[in-house]
Amino acid sequence: MVAWSMVGCIENDLPYPVVKCIIESIEAEGLSGEPTINYGDNTVRLPLLETTDIQAVEITNVKITDKAVESNPIVGTHDMRSPLYTTLTLYQDYPWTITAEQNIPRHFTVEGQIGATEWNITDRTAKVYVGFEDLSNVNITSLKLGPEGITSMACTDNTNFNESNFGELHDFTSPRRVDVTYHNRTEIWYLSVEYTELTVSIKRIDGWARIAWLYGEGLSGSEMGFRYRKVGSEEWTTVASEQITINGGSFSARIAGLESESEYEAVAYSGDDETAPVGFTTEPVLPLPNAGFEEWSKPGKILFPYLSPETAYWDSGNKGSATVGETICEGSPDIRPGSSGTTSAFLRSIFASVAGIGKFAAGNIFIGTYYETVGTNGKVHFGRPFTSRPVALRGWVKFNNGKFDVIDKMPDGKPITTDDWDVGSIYIALGTWTAAEYGGSEQSPVEIYTKDPTTFFDKHGKDVVGYGEMVLDKPISEWTQFTIPIEYVATDIVPTHMTIVCSASSLGDYFTGSTENRMYLDDFELVWE
Repeated sequence: MVAWSMVGCIENDLPYPVVKCIIESIEAEGLSGEPTINYGDNTVRLPLLETTDIQAVEITNVKITDKAVESNPIVGTHDMRSPLYTTLTLYQDYPWTITAEQNIPRHFTVEGQIGATEWNITDRTAKVYVGFEDLSNVNITSLKLGPEGITSMACTDNTNFNESNFGELHDFTSPRRVDVTYHNRTEIWYLSVEYTELTVSIKRIDGWARIAWLYGEGLSGSEMGFRYRKVGSEEWTTVASEQITINGGSFSARIAGLESESEYEAVAYSGDDETAPVGFTTEPVLPLPNAGFEEWSKPGKILFPYLSPETAYWDSGNKGSATVGETICEGSPDIRPGSSGTTSAFLRSIFASVAGIGKFAAGNIFIGTYYETVGTNGKVHFGRPFTSRPVALRGWVKFNNGKFDVIDKMPDGKPITTDDWDVGSIYIALGTWTAAEYGGSEQSPVEIYTKDPTTFFDKHGKDVVGYGEMVLDKPISEWTQFTIPIEYVATDIVPTHMTIVCSASSLGDYFTGSTENRMYLDDFELVWE
């Protein structure tokens, strides 16, 4: 009994090791691409072909952390209209969510159509507008309501048609019911055609700083386009036909060469018809402070990439590495050719330690602020207020990398060995993040806590408006200019904040990298057209 009691005490006193349970890989039938595994929020996204039955997705293989147990089996057939939830357990529980995304392109267009087709996928309705009143003899130009090649369609009045031959389907004096069958299941759709007196319209104009996006609707088959001018000018500029993108009765254009913070007006035309002028104002060209990395200060033992806290725009991990007397970001007299400045930013990756005990620290500089150090982990806040939309980030870089010599965590579930080369990265992100949701401050709303991978930056996050990245996977021995295009999720979303993050070792958040990695940066600028 005494021995049993002692064993019980020993077992209760021993701490369990922390082993994060992950999905390392997953395979399924009918995928259109590779699954996306996000180790920050423990999610998997399966991209499905349009012909795959989403109600019976066959997951054929999954690899999880060795000895971990699934609460809900992953391998098998699943209805992926709703997420598949499972918890992986070894010593701790790690919930995972698996979702599927499927895009089924659908088309319904007719001759003489005005504007774009209005779709309601939930209610399974599609509506088009035409410029004629007799709806008894409408000619369909395209119709696709299900997956390519496996769909059959029929009307309740036995009208015969298919995707390439619309047969007798002409009378749209009232909505037409179409039974759409695929995967041995039938959906009921309703197609409508309505008369409109409106022949051309401007649906939206998104004015950026030096470019604008124009969207219009007109009569399909007619000549459609835009004219624009600066307010106060008498001369209109017609957008070249090759710059017009036409999709049935909708059309759009991107115009450049505009002046920032200026008022413009535009008209849309379709055939001989033209809209009234619609005004729009371009955004300001906002500065990028300390873009040449000329401003440095050292009020104590820590070097900062700014002159004072009041003027701070960039920051680095120096505040964290300073706890062991190291600096991972500093000014350098090695400047790019032709620069008018005197310093560049020099980033170096190191193993920061005291008596051999410590962690890997990636050389970094970013727009935001280093918030605090918690033990051997850091909290940083990304972002500064920014309400304009540049199209690219341009700058100069030199880079050297080595093979991994410090491996702490495996962020993507794939083996990292000392035979693999470390890489650097530079990315720019614009978003509508808030401190309330992302844990930072009003000025710098996105908190990254290196102890918690769920806080790591997600370029696919719901509040990311624009993103661009350059991965440096090989040495750049001489100063080289780069341009990183920014891809926006939409043209009508205005960001509230922007960040730029430069890291000599891209896996620095995971304390993994090479101590040979070095990066020099100089003369950044935002490109506006």
